Amino acid sequence: MSISTRKSDKNRSRTGVVACGALAREVLELQDQFGADKYELKFLPAKLHNSPHEIPQAVDDALSEIATRCDNLLVGYGDCGTGGVLDVVVAKHGATRIQGAHCYEFYLGVAEFTAIHDEEPGTFYLTDFLVRQFDTLVYKPLGLDRHPELLNDYFGNYTRVLYLSQTTDPGLVETAKHAAHRLGLRFEHRHTGFGDLESAMKGAA
Repeated sequence: MSISTRKSDKNRSRTGVVACGALAREVLELQDQFGADKYELKFLPAKLHNSPHEIPQAVDDALSEIATRCDNLLVGYGDCGTGGVLDVVVAKHGATRIQGAHCYEFYLGVAEFTAIHDEEPGTFYLTDFLVRQFDTLVYKPLGLDRHPELLNDYFGNYTRVLYLSQTTDPGLVETAKHAAHRLGLRFEHRHTGFGDLESAMKGAA
């Protein structure tokens, strides 16, 4: 067997993961936990959520890039506002996707998220990533730093902030509480860990 063949066989035993950049910390930690040699990772910009119609093509391109080097393909996205188009891309590549409409759903699990959301639809969700990037991705893009009078226009129908934490970082909890206070909403916290992301990566490997 030639050296190039051995290299190819080794690569094809790996799982290719195309994931949203908002999940990068969690995916990298799980990669370390389950074995770095088992995965090839590619992260796409989290800002794609501002234009979800662009997500399917970006995922399609990324899967095409790594498919020849990997035996299994996992897509680290929910539907994320693509209206089912992302699932067409996933099926095209014979990949699998974590079940759920978004990361809040697969962190909690579909059934638990549905129950919580039905109980209080006026919920604004935060994850570790969104807590860290609250000003960059929420407060400033909505113009609330410049026009606080818009707060009620954006959040008048919300009743609470629910922070779904992946880590046990007291500093992030305090930052999330402060974010809820700035939005004028009740704060709640639930620790989810990595949820279905963990089982999906473990199963794919």
